[in-house]
Amino acid sequence: MKLKGLRWWVVGLVALAAVVNYIDRQAFGALWPDIANDLFPDMDKDGHKAIYGIISTVFIISYAGGQALFGKIFDWIGTRMGFALSIGVWSIATIFHAFAQGILSFSIFRSILGIAEAGNWPGAAKANAEWFPTKERALAQGVFNSGAAIGGIVAYPVIGLLSAYLEWKSIFIVVGAMGLLWLVPWLYIVKSGPKTHPWLSEDERKYILSGQKNQDLDEDGEYDEGYVPDTKELLKHKESWGVIIASAALDPIWWLFIVWIPLYLSEVFGMDVKQIAFSAWVPYVGAMIGAIFGGLLAKNRLTAGWSVDKTRKMTITLGCLIMIPCFFLLKAPASATSAVIIMAVLLFGFQVAIGNIQTMPSDLFSGKIVGTLSGFAGMAAKLGAAGLTAVVTIVTTGGNYTPAFIIGGVLAVIALLAVWVLCPKIEPLKPKTY
Repeated sequence: MKLKGLRWWVVGLVALAAVVNYIDRQAFGALWPDIANDLFPDMDKDGHKAIYGIISTVFIISYAGGQALFGKIFDWIGTRMGFALSIGVWSIATIFHAFAQGILSFSIFRSILGIAEAGNWPGAAKANAEWFPTKERALAQGVFNSGAAIGGIVAYPVIGLLSAYLEWKSIFIVVGAMGLLWLVPWLYIVKSGPKTHPWLSEDERKYILSGQKNQDLDEDGEYDEGYVPDTKELLKHKESWGVIIASAALDPIWWLFIVWIPLYLSEVFGMDVKQIAFSAWVPYVGAMIGAIFGGLLAKNRLTAGWSVDKTRKMTITLGCLIMIPCFFLLKAPASATSAVIIMAVLLFGFQVAIGNIQTMPSDLFSGKIVGTLSGFAGMAAKLGAAGLTAVVTIVTTGGNYTPAFIIGGVLAVIALLAVWVLCPKIEPLKPKTY
């Protein structure tokens, strides 16, 4: 049996995993007003926000550690079993949320969820490097990132609909079961990598594998396995730090919105759970479109003959230049509708930029070390997001979110500088000579 376009089936399943990932993580924020009123009825809104900030920070710090851990795990046990382990654990952790009774138990379950959910991103980067030729990687990453955006779009309406019939504890059980169901098609379809998969046609196998050969380490005119440094040597390259710092600056912008949109709409515009559910999805539409657009734009420029260096820097710069003015517009939106539309444009720019930053590890190094660099970049990104979450809890006391948006604009500038200064030319690297 041969399955045409098998690589797109693989990335489709990875994108679907991202949808489930976001439904699972967004359930907590969407349900927080009900959870807070149930478990902490005597506290005011600032007290509820402080608890929410603590639990969210624990989640993101755990997520940061999980990025580095699962980057190594995917390099050790492979894409197939790496995803099975990641999504299996996070689905069970989501179900355990139903049994949380306070800050400690919620923090424990969110911590387990964060560690396991983190595997989705280095896993996606590794799957991308394994299953796609260089010229299609930004598009494949865009498809995957659109899964995260779609998860954001559907999570709030799904949670809102379920909340009309179920209490918050039952909702965690329902959404946790979705991930366990995902394991069935994943283990059935993704039997192995492209080199040995029995359903892959020879033409597609050749197209994938030949298109991945973009390194000629010994400069003999023949492509080879490329440069595979150990971890210590990997971190001696300034380009590796360019990827890590750009991720650490840019990724917290995404978390600024996925963590705080529900509370922002509640505090600034007085929305309840159901109103939030049917408004908070709008920014993710912009993110979904941006993810696909950024990938298509990169593929178009590479097909037109642009270098990887020029293509990556152009798309990353475009995305950041879209984001920066949006942060200033969010200082005083006319209405909740205006706010979520501005957020949609901002997250469009974010996805245009981040998809191309996330492909840079495979532009610089052999696929055998891509998961490791992606994991380090992801860990730095989530530590940055954890720091920003803690800061936002403090600077938004009283419902003023302007300081948080100013910080977001500065982070976009830092990410842009990291790419341009630390990555003078985005191309396959060679061993450093001393």
